Amino acid sequence: MKIRETSLMFNQRRWSAFVISLVLIAAGCGPGISERYDVVIRNGDLYDGSGGPPVRADVAIRGDLIAKIGRIDGSQARRTIDASGQAVAPGFINMLSWSNETLIADGNSQGEIRQGVTTQIMGEGDSMGPLTPEMKKRREDEQGDIKYPIQWTTLAEYLQFLEKKGVSQNVASFVGAATVREYAVGLEEKDPTPEQIELMRALVRREMEAGALGISSALIYAPGSYAKTQELIELCKVAAEYHGKYITHLRSEANRLIQAVEEAIAVSRAAHIPAEIYHLKAAGEANWRKMDDVVRMIENARREGLPITADMYTYTAGSTGLDACVPRWAQSGGLEAMRRRFRDPVLRRRIVSEMRSAADNWENMYSLVGSPERILLVEFKQASLKSLQGKTLAEVASARRKDPAEVILDLMIEDETRVGAVYFMMAEENIRKQIGLPWVSFGSDAASMAPEGVFLRFSTHPRAYGNFARLLGRYVREEKLITLAEAVRKLSALPAQNLGLERRGMLREGMYADVVVFDPKTIADLATYGKPHQYAVGMNYVLVNGRIVLDNGRHTGARPGRALSGPGI
Repeated sequence: MKIRETSLMFNQRRWSAFVISLVLIAAGCGPGISERYDVVIRNGDLYDGSGGPPVRADVAIRGDLIAKIGRIDGSQARRTIDASGQAVAPGFINMLSWSNETLIADGNSQGEIRQGVTTQIMGEGDSMGPLTPEMKKRREDEQGDIKYPIQWTTLAEYLQFLEKKGVSQNVASFVGAATVREYAVGLEEKDPTPEQIELMRALVRREMEAGALGISSALIYAPGSYAKTQELIELCKVAAEYHGKYITHLRSEANRLIQAVEEAIAVSRAAHIPAEIYHLKAAGEANWRKMDDVVRMIENARREGLPITADMYTYTAGSTGLDACVPRWAQSGGLEAMRRRFRDPVLRRRIVSEMRSAADNWENMYSLVGSPERILLVEFKQASLKSLQGKTLAEVASARRKDPAEVILDLMIEDETRVGAVYFMMAEENIRKQIGLPWVSFGSDAASMAPEGVFLRFSTHPRAYGNFARLLGRYVREEKLITLAEAVRKLSALPAQNLGLERRGMLREGMYADVVVFDPKTIADLATYGKPHQYAVGMNYVLVNGRIVLDNGRHTGARPGRALSGPGI
């Protein structure tokens, strides 16, 4: 009897151990289970993001994390990717994305996924929150081809909306100084009261506590251009409490470029906050020579201990609205107020006169480019004007037999928008210089799109499809300006470190599995100014948070992107 009892107890214990082992296996803790993976990428040349030379190593992914790097048996994975002859790298980070609306229209983000971008950073001066009811209505009224109801109020709610809707990439954002100014002060050119400053600071604090990366400014566009330096410092002081960053489209990238860089450095110093310069450039031929002075200024500040960095795109043309040709006083009160001034004969004559003059007190894109032939029209809202997309301002002015400056005002009245345009105004020599700077990362300054659906209703700048592939193809492989290892660092680890993104930007065990696999011999941009809606080539696999989004060059439809938080959370 005792023997039977003992045998029964043994069998019960053995059964219990078996059940426990099943539980451990399900949890990934059983014997040998630590060697089971969801994906293994084998035989690739591993560029870990540090800037060091590549090593031949395999990458094993379990869930959303990199579980192991080394020699790994492919039979241990549910899916094995053979990366022979290809580069394996951390996912790229787009430091300046305008995909705020295009991700709502299409969360697949193929234009950037096919270049290896796994994280988009948004919010140049203007962000998707915080919003008042009046701001929501105004934004809905001013929407172009992409239309959507605004179902959020704060910036954090917008990012959560994207994650819930489903996006293929991670997203994060700065809170726009212009947005909080519009919330507290309005669209008019005036100084805020002390009470309005405190409201703006409170809005920044709320967004920083909810995960914003910091404060952004775009100081050539109304109403952001109305902010004085001290206003920016007060907002940045709040962001600094949460280890945030100040990132700025300088008050001038042209005639007053030196003074604008001085202002950015002064804000960093006064607010004790890291600062980054958006799309570093010297615009207008007369200003190209200033780039050497700008680089010296930034490097002197860095030696002083100020964490000043910059980002750039790999093209000699920028892109913005035609309103960038209009003096800022004429934009006070918003787009409709600006159009009313265009219709007033006296004010119109003054506006056109100032547009034709090179001025130091505002950034005049019309005079900077030097010729209407160097302004390419790319985006209209009204169907009656769509035929003008892809034409230069000179061509349209000639067809209308009218002065080009007058045509700019007419087009904005007729389209009831800013009208999207491409401006040719930078030097290729400076592009090459900037690429070599160790503190410069990359941003497209464009929206991610696809050559299909709603996106074919308007044209765009080729940087939307080619900015990152162009770096790797033209400037790394063909011109050998920097090594591939250094390019990967500037596309991944450098921006992740600058932004304070937790466990992103490098291939290390325990890091999030944002991984790209591409062919260094073939990666290239195909988009042109004449035909911008063309995907880049050479990117074969993209994983975001461990999920395969691009599989042998094809989008899987997976949308594992997350709303990322800044370092203050």
